[in-house]
Amino acid sequence: MRLHWCSHFDNIIAVNVITKTGLRRLIGKHPQAEDELLVWYKTARRAAWKNLADVRNSFPTADLVGKVLVFNVCHNDLRLIVVEAFQYQRLFVKALLTHKEYDRKEWMQWARQH
Repeated sequence: MRLHWCSHFDNIIAVNVITKTGLRRLIGKHPQAEDELLVWYKTARRAAWKNLADVRNSFPTADLVGKVLVFNVCHNDLRLIVVEAFQYQRLFVKALLTHKEYDRKEWMQWARQH
């Protein structure tokens, strides 16, 4: 699974996640998520997910909304928003959101785009 970083939020700069730079920026804003995000990264990087069932083998609480995978992070305090492209074995990390940010539903634009 190839991971890519992209964002439409002003506070996040687009970076290729393979280098971990984008993930490190998220961790900088939410340091309490570091351990979980690094585990997610290592797992997703090695994965060959073809559908939500495959994702849930690794992350049972993951949800799929359109093309957006939503991962609970830090005991559901944060949500990692990732656009899936299963057919290309790619994931595009979009944002790490607090509940307040998630509830605004701006992330849903990515669910419909692809």
